[in-house]
Amino acid sequence: MIDTHCHLTFPDFCGRIADQLAEGARLGVTGFITISTTTHDCLEALALAKEYRNVWCTSGIHPLHSHEGEDGAPGGTHNWSNLRAVASDPSGKCVAWGELGLDNHYKTPAAAHQRAVLDEQLAFIESCRRGDGSRPPIDLPIVIHCREAFDDLIPILKRTSLDPTRFVFHCFTGTVADAREVLDFGASISFTGVATYKSAAEVREAARLVPPDRIMVETDAPFLSPEPHRGSRPCRPAWVRHVAEAIAAARGVGFGEFHEQVNQNTERFFGVPAR
Repeated sequence: MIDTHCHLTFPDFCGRIADQLAEGARLGVTGFITISTTTHDCLEALALAKEYRNVWCTSGIHPLHSHEGEDGAPGGTHNWSNLRAVASDPSGKCVAWGELGLDNHYKTPAAAHQRAVLDEQLAFIESCRRGDGSRPPIDLPIVIHCREAFDDLIPILKRTSLDPTRFVFHCFTGTVADAREVLDFGASISFTGVATYKSAAEVREAARLVPPDRIMVETDAPFLSPEPHRGSRPCRPAWVRHVAEAIAAARGVGFGEFHEQVNQNTERFFGVPAR
């Protein structure tokens, strides 16, 4: 299987990438998608993906980093050409836009700033998808960050020309009603180690609700270590296997069956080999 969402460019993994990939292989985790957070981080993510055969990347601005410029400093400007360069790299190692969206859990950056960057980013993606006379279209799926913001974010996405089935709402921690809203919109849902926590019964209930062909798993490493490693930092991409085992149990299906379904979904959505 693939860890469809981790952050291998974060300092937690500096000098440890090969070890993380080897540990993943021992647990049957054969691929890793490292997720971009800024217009500088996307370049690092692409470089990492090009260095390792079984690593892929995304290109986007995380809402909680939306106030950071290309150099990572607050108040800087975003270099949109970097996002385009990563997304269109001829290596094909960039497999999605994102992560992008809204986060109402934190007060910084301000909601208005997050929204402004989101609107600009979605318009940019739409323009890339259309292409122009000098550049071919870039048609990639989109990884969505949505924390306590479903009622704000989904109407925004509906107003775009982008295909709802090409969105995945990553790290789902909402309610069953939130899950229904995402599914009615047409998107897929991905679950992290949160689904393994005793306190997250409603997240597991939401996981039971998702149709088999619209569910994925991830770690969001270095965050959210699953049981039996809860509290350990950093969370390791190899531990996506524990997430998958917990979700399979919650859905009342065998791990082998769920594993095969998740692989199919990952391959179809991201266009990468999951086994």
